[in-house]
Amino acid sequence: MFMLAGIVVLHITTVILLLVATIDNAWWVTGTASTDLWGRWELTSSDWHYYNLQNYPQDYLQSVQGTVVLACVFTILALFVFLAQLFTLPKGQRFIFTGILQLIACLCIMTAASVYTAKFHTNDDTKGGYGHSYILAWISFVLTLLLTVTYLILRKSE
Repeated sequence: MFMLAGIVVLHITTVILLLVATIDNAWWVTGTASTDLWGRWELTSSDWHYYNLQNYPQDYLQSVQGTVVLACVFTILALFVFLAQLFTLPKGQRFIFTGILQLIACLCIMTAASVYTAKFHTNDDTKGGYGHSYILAWISFVLTLLLTVTYLILRKSE
């Protein structure tokens, strides 16, 4: 019982971290600007101003945005499927479908963070650094991978 509660708590934590990584504006941070997957906030005259991401390659940006959103959707869906399988799955069965959904979410997170790393802020941006949202995305990747393995190994016991 405690193991299942721990898995649910870990899964909810992963969902929250992934949503914060997707929504918060700190994938790339400089002294006067903060960039996320959707726009750029710049500090001018002690006011923050929002700008669209014009200088980013749009095809790569859209792939990162899409895969991060898909990762959120699959992670949330996996949580609901896991909870449903707790009550409908016969004893001794594995949570294979939940594990597959988590694996897809894990691959989406890895793809998004890898493309962001490879295509944005490579050589010309030496004034800034990766922010906490970028780091949370990689932490979410590790947690979803851990949950994937857990779901694929976990059997419903009595």
